[in-house]
Amino acid sequence: MKRRSFVTGAAAGVSAFGLLSAGARAQSKEIRMIESGGLSGDSIEKGYIEPLMKKSGIKVIRESPSSLGKLRALVESGQKDTVLFELGQSVMVQAKNLGLIEPLDWAAINPAPMFPEAKNEYGFGYQYFSTIMAWRKGAKEPKNMTDFFDLKNFPGKRCLPDYPHYLLPFCVQAAGVPVDKIFPLNVDLAFKKLDEIKKDVSVWWKAGAQPAQLLKDNEVQYSICWSGRVVNEPTLAMSFVGGKADLSYFGIVKGSKPEDKAAAYKLLHEMSLPENQAQAATVISYTGSSPELDPLLPKDKLWQFPTAKQNKAVQYFEDAQWWVTNGEAVNKKWEAFKLNL
Repeated sequence: MKRRSFVTGAAAGVSAFGLLSAGARAQSKEIRMIESGGLSGDSIEKGYIEPLMKKSGIKVIRESPSSLGKLRALVESGQKDTVLFELGQSVMVQAKNLGLIEPLDWAAINPAPMFPEAKNEYGFGYQYFSTIMAWRKGAKEPKNMTDFFDLKNFPGKRCLPDYPHYLLPFCVQAAGVPVDKIFPLNVDLAFKKLDEIKKDVSVWWKAGAQPAQLLKDNEVQYSICWSGRVVNEPTLAMSFVGGKADLSYFGIVKGSKPEDKAAAYKLLHEMSLPENQAQAATVISYTGSSPELDPLLPKDKLWQFPTAKQNKAVQYFEDAQWWVTNGEAVNKKWEAFKLNL
C-alpha cells in the first residue's frame, strides 16, 4: 500500500515529516568494517573513508583480515559492532547461502554508475584485481595461455598457484577453450593440460609475494600471479590476456544496527564515485567499479589497471556459483593430483 494512503490532512503531513527527520538523524557517527588488510585497506582509507569523514563526520574503524570463518563467528555471537565485511566472489555466495549477510538497500546507497557485475543484491563490488601471466624481461613473450603452457617454444621454469580455482581455468584456455566458454569448467581437460607441464613447475605458490620474487631471482622464467605484485617491477613483464578478473565486495553483516547501516551506505556511496576510486588507485594498482574511471587515471599507467578498457575486455570472470557447487569435488581431485607430483 502506498504511503500516501496512510497520510491524510495537514496534521498527518507534519507527523510524517517528523518521522522522516528522526529517521535521517538515526545514523551512527562511528562504524566498524573488516577488510582484507594491506595496501587494499590503505586504499580504502585514502579513497573513501577520508572523503566520507570530511563530508559527514562519520568515523570508520578498519580491522583485518577478513575470512568466512570470522564472518560466521561474528554473526553466531550476535555481535552488533561490525557492519561491513569484505568478501570475495565465491565467499559472498557462500555467505548469502549461510544467511550471514543481508540484502543491500541500493536506493539508500544511491551509487554513481557501476559495472553490472559490481552491483549485486548482497554485495557492493568495490575493487577489481587480476590474476595474470608474467615473465622475466628477456624471456620469449607469450601472447596467450596456449603460449604460456607451450614448453617447447617458450622454454623455462614455471611458477603456478596452489589454488585450483585460480589455475584450472588457465589450463583449459591453454587447451583451446575461449575465455567466454570457460564455464562450466571442463575439469578433466584442465588436469590433462596440467600433466603436460607439471615437470617444469618449480614452485606451486600459496603466498602472493612468492611469484614476483622468484621471477626477479631468475628461479623461474614464467609465472601465474597477481597483477599488483609485478606492475612496478622493472625486470618483469605481464599481460592481462586470458587473465582472471576478480572483484572484492562489501556486504552488510547480518543483524547490523539500522543506524550503522545508514552510515555504511554513505561509505558505499563514496566507493561508487570515480574521483574517489582514482585516489584509491594511487595507493594500489587495483581499480573500482566505475565505467567512468579511465579518464581520471594516468594515461601512462592505464596498462596496469584491471578495469582499463583494453584490459577488462580480454579477461574472464569466474562463475562463483559453479565453484560453490563443484569446489569440494575439484579440491579433492587437486589434492590427489599433488600426491603424484
